[in-house]
Amino acid sequence: MLNVAVLMGRFVADPELRHTPNGVSVTSFTVAVDRSYVRAGAERQTDFIDIVAWRSTAEFVCKYFRKGQLVAVQGSIQTRTYTDKQGTKRKAFEIVADNVHFAEPKRSGDGLGGSSNQPVKPQETAPAAHSEQPAPAYSSGDTGDFEEIPSDDDLPF
Repeated sequence: MLNVAVLMGRFVADPELRHTPNGVSVTSFTVAVDRSYVRAGAERQTDFIDIVAWRSTAEFVCKYFRKGQLVAVQGSIQTRTYTDKQGTKRKAFEIVADNVHFAEPKRSGDGLGGSSNQPVKPQETAPAAHSEQPAPAYSSGDTGDFEEIPSDDDLPF
């Protein structure tokens, strides 16, 4: 069986971290996703997809994402049934997020003291300790470093 959902959209509101009675971190949030198909003469339709994230994924989402940010979510579709206040049985569909990724470049200033609310990856801040020599610069190469492939139409690809 296959149950995979991948979508990209914008946060409708700031996510809020909650905890279950057992202390497990959880957050639920909604992402606005534009439909790819637009009828001629009509406005683009938007779907509002409910997403739930657990444990470290929930903590990551609540720490680094805010309303309006573009996000890529990979997870699976989950359904659950419940009874509403009027006694009517309902079914809810939501995405259980396995991975949540930034989907837009880091902002230079967003009202948070000039810094973005997105994390800086360790490799962006600290030089790699294991690499002593700089990466080769291909623009400084000599044309003698390349050889011409004979055009006998006997290429392996």
